[in-house]
Amino acid sequence: MNRIRLAASAAVFSVLFAGLTAMPSPAMASGTHDHTEAESHAGHDHAHGHAHDADAERIYHGEFEDAEVRDRPLSDWGGDWQSVYSLLQDGTLDPVMAHKAETGDKSEDEYKAYYETGYRTDVDRIEIGRDSVTFHRGEASVSARYESDGYEILTYEAGNRGVRFIFEKTEGDADAPQFIQFSDHRIAPSASDHYHLYWGNDREALLSEVTNWPTYYPAALSADAIVAEMIAH
Repeated sequence: MNRIRLAASAAVFSVLFAGLTAMPSPAMASGTHDHTEAESHAGHDHAHGHAHDADAERIYHGEFEDAEVRDRPLSDWGGDWQSVYSLLQDGTLDPVMAHKAETGDKSEDEYKAYYETGYRTDVDRIEIGRDSVTFHRGEASVSARYESDGYEILTYEAGNRGVRFIFEKTEGDADAPQFIQFSDHRIAPSASDHYHLYWGNDREALLSEVTNWPTYYPAALSADAIVAEMIAH
């Protein structure tokens, strides 16, 4: 089920459970470094660190070879996660929008509008276990078990690429989505520090969604910490 495809630009909104609409999670769309032995070893580690950082930066910006992509377990996204949509709405993320406007091609208000579409969601919290996912919408929740359904490599209109890691429901609440698709700027097994999530019952339609990407950070992170993380990237 691991394939390469061209990402369409059409927006497809997926429904999680009655009355709940999953809104954007930025699918990386367009508009989304001669001595002693000890010194030698330290120098190697330092150089390796620079190489690793360069690779991570390259991959983060959607530049990678197909052979670098590897399947990932659901546990890479394990934990308790909070949506950042409310932080955008209440103005907490205004410093992030201002920072983007300093070097980007949009004004602060334009960036805020872009992320208003991207982050929008009713699912304010997600809990992920070894093979289970619980979606919270206020006091209501639905849960299901999921197994890997491979990944898809997408090429976007801007020329950059991304990977959707896909999981399919095997059992659980009827209103839990049949498919969930993670995008977190990583392409191989690694614990995620934040992610964009797409969900719904149509696997192919979800792959065309590039404007709505609900985004989640660890629930334990404070609002200030999330702002600092976003500005750092």
